[in-house]
Amino acid sequence: MRREVLVLGGGLAGAAAAVHLARAGRDVCLIERTPGPHDKVCGEFLSFEAQGELRRIGVEPRMLGAVPIQAVAVEAGRRRAEAPLGFEALSLSRRVLDEALLAKAAETGAEVRRGARVTGLVRDGEGWSVEVEGQGRIGARHVVLATGKHDLRGWRRPDGRQSDLIGFKAYWHLPNAAEGTVELHLFPGGYAGLEMVEGGLANLCLVVGRAGFDGLGRRWERLLSHVLRSCPGLRVRLAGAEPCEGRPLAIGRIPYGFVQEGSDGLWRVGDQAAVIPSFTGEGMSIALHSARLASSFLLAGRGAEAFQRRLARDVRGQVRLSTLISQALVAPGAQAAAGWLLVPPVLRWALWRTRLPETARRRV
Repeated sequence: MRREVLVLGGGLAGAAAAVHLARAGRDVCLIERTPGPHDKVCGEFLSFEAQGELRRIGVEPRMLGAVPIQAVAVEAGRRRAEAPLGFEALSLSRRVLDEALLAKAAETGAEVRRGARVTGLVRDGEGWSVEVEGQGRIGARHVVLATGKHDLRGWRRPDGRQSDLIGFKAYWHLPNAAEGTVELHLFPGGYAGLEMVEGGLANLCLVVGRAGFDGLGRRWERLLSHVLRSCPGLRVRLAGAEPCEGRPLAIGRIPYGFVQEGSDGLWRVGDQAAVIPSFTGEGMSIALHSARLASSFLLAGRGAEAFQRRLARDVRGQVRLSTLISQALVAPGAQAAAGWLLVPPVLRWALWRTRLPETARRRV
């Protein structure tokens, strides 16, 4: 049987695309390699744009236990700047949010296959043939590629403008919580973000340059000690805290700054289409926007090429600016100059200049 749409990946972008398409009556099959709920390396910050996209789908993050956030703070050494967001953000773990979106996709009529690993993807006439481990080949007219930061073999993305970073994420039981505030802590060679999520846990995410991590013997314990020595504010936050797991989640070669400018015939969404540095908190918004935009183009009979070019226009400027800032935040000698973020008016300017433009959201 040939399917109309195969969605490869059940994260935010993949599940959202499946919802939009199935709701419009299209035949959709979503394939997700993990068999059940799981965590991901993600800052888990839901901007007001992301919240709006979720509500269009029919998912209310507050009902899932999302934690309100009203302010952002940046710390470098003992200097700290704090500014109101100008909107109420929310923080919710991907473990909870992704499952809610997958459930919504199934509810709206998409077939959701869990624990199924895609091992091959090839063109087949005017459509596609997808090899699924243990299930054989599945034909499809359209393929939505939503595998996140992980590439499908044979369909690797080009590197981003800043592809030398390694990302880590760990949850902590935190006695010294900064409720209502997302914090960015700068340390030599990288930066870390801290915010509360549901269940009284704190999400600590950080990125570090590959060379810096190599210099620490590629050991998490040494990296964490290096971060805490350099960040007195974060050291206070984690005093007496207990990690939920012995080891953090990790991901290498994050393709920050990548934007898919054209099409190879696939509908690339989420991090397969654009990867904005995590400190902006706009990654989930872009993923959800890309899913809605791709669905609207597909439903209107417009091609993947037109979609990818339009999405690139929507996000190119924000991704480029954010990547330049991210490069300054980790480069030796440049991090001190990046202290201009510690001026509250400039911090607010950077916050808004890295958001998805309202005009882009309205044009879908």
